Amino acid sequence: MAWFAWLLAAAALGVAEFFTLTLVFGLLAGAALVAAVVAGVGIGVVGQFVALGVAAAAGLIVVRPVALRQMTQQPLTRDGSDALIGKRAEVMQEVTATRGLIKLSGEEWSARALDESHVIPVGALVDVMEIEGATAIVYPRELLP
Repeated sequence: MAWFAWLLAAAALGVAEFFTLTLVFGLLAGAALVAAVVAGVGIGVVGQFVALGVAAAAGLIVVRPVALRQMTQQPLTRDGSDALIGKRAEVMQEVTATRGLIKLSGEEWSARALDESHVIPVGALVDVMEIEGATAIVYPRELLP
């Protein structure tokens, strides 16, 4: 019947994890499940607590740092207008510090020059450095190092 108590503890820890999202209570819930399995096999109370301690330590020392590192990394793919940053475009209408028009990924976009002193002529190739709303901030390709 000890296995049932461990299952209740795992469920309670799982609920706590749901509300805190710290990855601590979830790993402790997993350790409680390990203790429930050990209790179900018939190992005594000391063995159950040893299994709980080993599983909890392994989770908190090994699994949690890896999981936190994975959660804080930027996604590998960019979507929306972020995916356009770094793309090459062609100038359709002269681009200045205040206005212009480019062809970017098959669509016409309003644009302005990153460097306010640049005037980029029609037909020049530019790189998209930023997107601000519906305007691409561009830099002439031939001036890139």
